[in-house]
Amino acid sequence: MTTAVPGSVPAEMVLAPGRNFSRAELRAMRLDGVLAAVFGDAYTPVSVPHTHILRARALALALPPNLVGRAVVGRFSAAWIYGCAPAPARISLLVDVGHRVGALRPWSGCIVHEVSLGRFDAANIAGISVTTPLRTAVDLALHGDADGALPALAAITSDAKLGCPPGLVRQALEATHRVPHKAAALERIRALLAGRDAPVA
Repeated sequence: MTTAVPGSVPAEMVLAPGRNFSRAELRAMRLDGVLAAVFGDAYTPVSVPHTHILRARALALALPPNLVGRAVVGRFSAAWIYGCAPAPARISLLVDVGHRVGALRPWSGCIVHEVSLGRFDAANIAGISVTTPLRTAVDLALHGDADGALPALAAITSDAKLGCPPGLVRQALEATHRVPHKAAALERIRALLAGRDAPVA
C-alpha cells in the first residue's frame, strides 16, 4: 500500500527521497497518479502547479553541493526553470571567467561553461543563482544551433511576464563585444521579429 501524501503540502514544496518518503515510495505514488515528476528525484502532488520557484527548488536538489552559490544555472536549464523549455538532460552551469569550481564528477548530471557574467546577469530564485530571462535569451540566441535552442528562444521572448521581447534581446546582443556567433544570433532575433511582424493570413 502506498503512503498517502499529506494534504497540507505547501504549494512550492517538492518531495524528494529522504524527506518523509523513500525513492521507491515516491515512484510508486507517481505510478498511482498521486505525484507528478518535476526534475530528477523531485516530485510534487499532481494538483500543485509547476512554477518557476518550484522548478528551481527541484533542480537545486540535483546540484553538486560544492557548486551551490558558486555557479549560475543557465541556458536550457534556466529556460526550463522559466517554463520555456523541456527539462534538461544535463544541468547547464555558468561560471565567471577566472573562477575555479573544481572538476565535476562524471555522474554529476551537470556541464560547466566558463563565461563572462555581468553584474545583473543572474537572479536568486529559491536559493540558487539563475540567469535572468534576458541573459538566458541572449545565450539561447548565441547557441541557436543546439537542439531546442530556437523553440526555447521563441518561447522566452514571447512570454510577456518575463520582460525580454526580441527587440530587447537584439539590443543586448548589439551591446556585446567580441562574442562568438554574434552575427548568427542577431540573424536569429531578426527572424523572430520578422515572423511576429508578418500579417496573419
